[in-house]
Amino acid sequence: MSIHNETRLKRLSFRAWRRGFREADLILGPFVDTHARDLTPEALDALEDLLAHPDQDLYAWIVEREAPPEGVDLAILTAIRQFRDTVHKLPGAVRGG
Repeated sequence: MSIHNETRLKRLSFRAWRRGFREADLILGPFVDTHARDLTPEALDALEDLLAHPDQDLYAWIVEREAPPEGVDLAILTAIRQFRDTVHKLPGAVRGG
């Protein structure tokens, strides 16, 4: 892996773990640490774009409390949601409500 990619992954991990909103940290941090190395450059771009959104909005999209706006990459958001369900095993009643 190139130094540029390694730096990018470290930056993504930092941003994912330090959202300022602990619930988001606990989903995004482990997701990035577990999956970022396997993502395509395009998926990494989508993840970086997603992490640029405000914490409260992003968390609401992850837990399906709100629908994301147009332009948000649904593939990366779906991957994060699947990771959330697998790791945290949230019951359906908790999500979105």
